[in-house]
Amino acid sequence: MDVNKAIIVGRLTRDPELRTTPNGATVTSFSLATNFVYKNKDGQKTEQVEYHNIVTWRKLAEIVAQYCKKGKRVLVEGRLQTRSWDANDGTKKQRTEIVADNVIFLDSARTSADSTPQSSQTQDETPEIQQEAPTAPSSHVDNSKPKNDEISVEDIPF
Repeated sequence: MDVNKAIIVGRLTRDPELRTTPNGATVTSFSLATNFVYKNKDGQKTEQVEYHNIVTWRKLAEIVAQYCKKGKRVLVEGRLQTRSWDANDGTKKQRTEIVADNVIFLDSARTSADSTPQSSQTQDETPEIQQEAPTAPSSHVDNSKPKNDEISVEDIPF
């Protein structure tokens, strides 16, 4: 089984760019900065910054364009994808980006000027359904023991 999964938390380096493809799909691209802080061999605190290109599609693209602004902190979940193209000057260009499936806004609405929602939105808009634990049929219920909230040592199977 192969896995292509990226999860990063960072800050937007610019406002998202919303575009529409010729076939009508909306797409948003933006960049996130993440930092890694460590002590170098001299014992001094050093910070290393990485920049990540992010792409969102359809409804998620519209939501990101509406609520995300430069400097906002977000968690992005998605897959890595590398695409290549020929530039106008004839050179071959390549870009690796994260195609986001999920974006979670981490800045609180109280600290921002606009009303950023606190929930995540998935690209395919499938609501998360929590399944209830199955209940045992009444024919399999053990009524020989009195019902109480405490667990006794005899109830532990090992």
